[in-house]
Amino acid sequence: MTGKQTWAIPEGYIPEESTGPEPEMISHESLCVLNTADEDATLEITVYFTDREPVGPYEKTVPAERTEHFRFNEFEDPEEIPKGEPFASVLESDVPVVCQHTRLDSRQAENALLSTIAHPGE
Repeated sequence: MTGKQTWAIPEGYIPEESTGPEPEMISHESLCVLNTADEDATLEITVYFTDREPVGPYEKTVPAERTEHFRFNEFEDPEEIPKGEPFASVLESDVPVVCQHTRLDSRQAENALLSTIAHPGE
């Protein structure tokens, strides 16, 4: 198995505006997770804000030996993540996984894509 069970993404921001065709070019934050284990990974994601209590856990599953991309824009339960507000997140998994963070910022026609590996926990 590859990865860790805890990952932190200290940077998050969903732009309020988008340019281009939907749904491909909607500004968004993504959590990309690789599960190389031979069993499904059950994830719990907690989201932190600068001015209020954390929200979560958001529960997600990544099937065995698969990858999944989850858009923070589509997180709904226990509540939607607000656009235009900074946030951070912590992912906890019951099996080791690898986690990456990606943002598509399409507020302008000249789109920007940012991607970085998350910080693994101990």
